Amino acid sequence: MLIFGIDPGYSGAITLYWPAKGDIEIHDMPTLTNPKGKQVLNQRAILDILEPEGDGPRTAFIEHVSAMPNQGVTSVFRFGEQYGQLQMALAATQTPFQLVTPAVWKRHFGLTRDKGVSRGLAMQRFPAYADKFKRVKDDGRAEATLIALYGKDTMR
Repeated sequence: MLIFGIDPGYSGAITLYWPAKGDIEIHDMPTLTNPKGKQVLNQRAILDILEPEGDGPRTAFIEHVSAMPNQGVTSVFRFGEQYGQLQMALAATQTPFQLVTPAVWKRHFGLTRDKGVSRGLAMQRFPAYADKFKRVKDDGRAEATLIALYGKDTMR
């Protein structure tokens, strides 16, 4: 079984998790700079990450996000566009997925909004990969990994 954990956003990440082996593979969200100088998703790279590795079972858990109060219209639109592209990439690779709100997966681990605590838990649960979570900006990696772990813990 392969479980993807996805923390959407341009500073997010995608984690591949093989629970039987305890192995993970982490990818920072692949982006490109468009002709207007804005960051956009590298759609080809996303598909490469999500392409099936053999015929084994696979599923994904993607953080269900929504607009936050006081966000600008343009940034909300761009974020929503990127969120939809991730869902479409999962559909294109025939990967079943479930949406999970931050409140639900964080409650599962007893976490707060403090992203440093998420990084600490990821280091604790995956000590062989602790160097992947050591920087403050590695919170997307940690949260994608914990979303994948949440998926494993709650799958039936």
